[in-house]
Amino acid sequence: MIRLNVFFEKKEEVKVEEINALCKELVEKSLKDNGNIAYDYFTSGTRNGVMMICETWENEEVLKAHMASEHFTSLVPKIEALTKNGLKLEQFTF
Repeated sequence: MIRLNVFFEKKEEVKVEEINALCKELVEKSLKDNGNIAYDYFTSGTRNGVMMICETWENEEVLKAHMASEHFTSLVPKIEALTKNGLKLEQFTF
């Protein structure tokens, strides 16, 4: 299995509701993807504006399919455009 932890910080001028709406839509649609085990979105309780998406996938093949999906290719660039320094990705296998 593959675990992805994606960290990002919103730009100061971005309203949290705007980025939350995009992330929640991404979660909702990604949970329906073949091979998805878990897909969660969190906001930090200690660092204002910091968010994290945690994903778990069965294998590399289904992860690649997810990354090519319409919802991923349309929503992720919109989310990234609202961040200070882009998306920071940590990938783990288990």
